[in-house]
Amino acid sequence: MDVPPPIAPHSTRFMDQVRGLIRQRGLAYQTEKTYVFWIKRFIRFHNRRHPRLMAAAEVEAFLSHLALQANASVATQRVALNALIFLYREFLQTPLDELQYELSRKPARLPTVFSAEEARAVIELLEGVFKLIALIIYGSGLRINEVLRLRIKDVDFAMQQIVVRNGKGAKDRVTLLPDTLIDSLTLQVESTLHLHRADLAQGFGSVYLPNGLARKYPNASVEPGWQYLFPAPMRSVDPRSGVRRRHHLMARTVQKNFKRAIRQAGIHKPGNSHTFRHSFATRLLEAGYDIRTIQKLLGHADVRTTEIYTHVVRKGGFGVHSPVDAMGSCNP
Repeated sequence: MDVPPPIAPHSTRFMDQVRGLIRQRGLAYQTEKTYVFWIKRFIRFHNRRHPRLMAAAEVEAFLSHLALQANASVATQRVALNALIFLYREFLQTPLDELQYELSRKPARLPTVFSAEEARAVIELLEGVFKLIALIIYGSGLRINEVLRLRIKDVDFAMQQIVVRNGKGAKDRVTLLPDTLIDSLTLQVESTLHLHRADLAQGFGSVYLPNGLARKYPNASVEPGWQYLFPAPMRSVDPRSGVRRRHHLMARTVQKNFKRAIRQAGIHKPGNSHTFRHSFATRLLEAGYDIRTIQKLLGHADVRTTEIYTHVVRKGGFGVHSPVDAMGSCNP
């Protein structure tokens, strides 16, 4: 799901050409999928008219529709706007004038956060690689796909850091490698390399490489450092290339295990892998770390995204004592 499908050479299809420009600009595949989704939705909204025949008025109408009829959140409306700005400014080379549209009033939801006790309870119910993945998210603040796309070379034991390649926004960043995970990650690397040697002995062992690296470095796909840290248990045929190889674990498999553990822990709040990431940021804020440091560790482009965790901390009390508590024993 995170490997871009090939585009037919010299394709004249509109969306293929849009995809081609997105890839030329080096944007993440998730960004490509998001932009394509919103561009298609914009075209369908206007009865499949070609974007070249539309301009600012049609964009304003669509964005206003998202706010007034579709009840979209501020963040959703902003993503749609970014996709259409890319379409007109970058692809069609016809920048939109200053847009006038109804702004969404639906506020962003506060993130769901595990308490320290809840996080421990869930993690203790996980086993094997699923437990290690949860510990990395909770201990280093990675997104689920960032963990699953880690290559062996991205875990820097000497510098005690994890390098996230091509994260959200197609950016690289560095985050911490917790002391308590060094032994477990060392064993995971050894296990992955053992599996890789077995694949090589059977005539396989080549891994997917992004952005044309396979052409630039023909032997890199079989080198140990490029292997996924969390490989899938079975080899599979890549439907895009027809090559049989071992990809990384699928996110839905990990999420299924997380959901089961959350239920078994008796936690009724909605939770998934991202809840561990939210909890990582909240624990750092509670410990007094600077918001800018947390922003860098999380890979947020805008500090305002990180600041939402300050509301979560305050909602949890932030050291404030309720006047009801001062009344002593007064049970309803």
